[in-house]
Amino acid sequence: MALRRRGGGSEAMNPWPGFVDALSTLLMVIIFVLLVFVLAQAFLSVTLAGRNRELASLTSRVAQLSDMLSLEKGREANLQLALSQIGQELAQTSTARDKLAASYTALQARAGKLSTDLASAQAARASLAASLAAAKAAQEELARTVKADKATIELKLGQVAQLDSQVAALTALRDQLEKQVRDAAARTLTEQQRKAAIAAQLADEQKFSTSAKAQIALLNQQLDQLRQQLASLATALDVSEKSSANKDVQIANLGKRLNAALAQKVQQLQQYRSEFFGELRKVLAGRPGIRIVGDRFVFQSEVLFASGSAELSSAGLDQITALAITLKHLIPEIPSNVHWILRVDGHADRQRLGPGSPFTSNWELSAARAITVVKTLIADGVPANHLAAAAFGSTEPIDPAHTPAAYARNRRIELRLTDQ
Repeated sequence: MALRRRGGGSEAMNPWPGFVDALSTLLMVIIFVLLVFVLAQAFLSVTLAGRNRELASLTSRVAQLSDMLSLEKGREANLQLALSQIGQELAQTSTARDKLAASYTALQARAGKLSTDLASAQAARASLAASLAAAKAAQEELARTVKADKATIELKLGQVAQLDSQVAALTALRDQLEKQVRDAAARTLTEQQRKAAIAAQLADEQKFSTSAKAQIALLNQQLDQLRQQLASLATALDVSEKSSANKDVQIANLGKRLNAALAQKVQQLQQYRSEFFGELRKVLAGRPGIRIVGDRFVFQSEVLFASGSAELSSAGLDQITALAITLKHLIPEIPSNVHWILRVDGHADRQRLGPGSPFTSNWELSAARAITVVKTLIADGVPANHLAAAAFGSTEPIDPAHTPAAYARNRRIELRLTDQ
């Protein structure tokens, strides 16, 4: 509040108290600003100290990264060398693939021609089989008819034999009666009585003989007809048997041709499989850790896996990747009608697994390793329907000895190209 002063008997305004109030307020504001500045300076000092510690940590990490970068440069040089070697191998593989492609094209054309011939032979065989079945049915029906006719003929022949016996009996009776009449006439009867008796007897015998002769003639006529029918049936049966024999010969010849065609096709497929295996052998031959035994490619487990593990090492991954690249180049050249499988067989030695092993037996270890190889091939683009994993544990050792070298040979992964 401004103070008033008196002078000359009147009140006047004094401005200094107002200036003092303004200066006090300004001083308080300046002190507050300085306090805020001091606090901000202290906060910035703490923050800068933390940033300096972080900067030191980052400097240390940069030094570590520099060391790692130098190591990676060394590995990059090694990888470039490996890539150059792989490029050379790929060039060789491409050359082998081109040769194999030409062989596959020729084999596919031959297989298509054989398939057409086989289909034609099968159709002709089916037609001949149907004709043979119909001929056999007709032959069986004819045989039944001939059998029935033979039975009828035998019955008629029996009746004829019976009539012949009756005629013979009647003839004997007539002779006997004539003798009796002659004897009786000689003894008692007169000549007239004897003639009358003989005439009556002859009339009766003539009546009976005429009826018997008519019946015998009818039976003879029927017998001739049956004999003619039997002859015609026998002729038809002979013709049918000859036709059946000819058809059997044709079917046998067709079967021989079909078997020859099938054998030729199987032989060509085997030849194709051998050529495929030979090309794959050319590609895989000379690689470290791979042996070719017969129709198998043998990878030693130490090349692919660490001891007691089912995870592929870096060198093993490179081997399986190179194999997958080769297979992917060869698979498109294989005809679709060739059903093949690359079987991965896992084998282990006879030693027991250590107490810290995740597997309870060598069987499980060999199975896990085979499955790992199959999964890696599938991940690299090999079709899963052409892969199979199998485990044999220690049941099929290559070397039966109980030595470290024998154990090492028995620990292996085998690749075998087989049919489905």
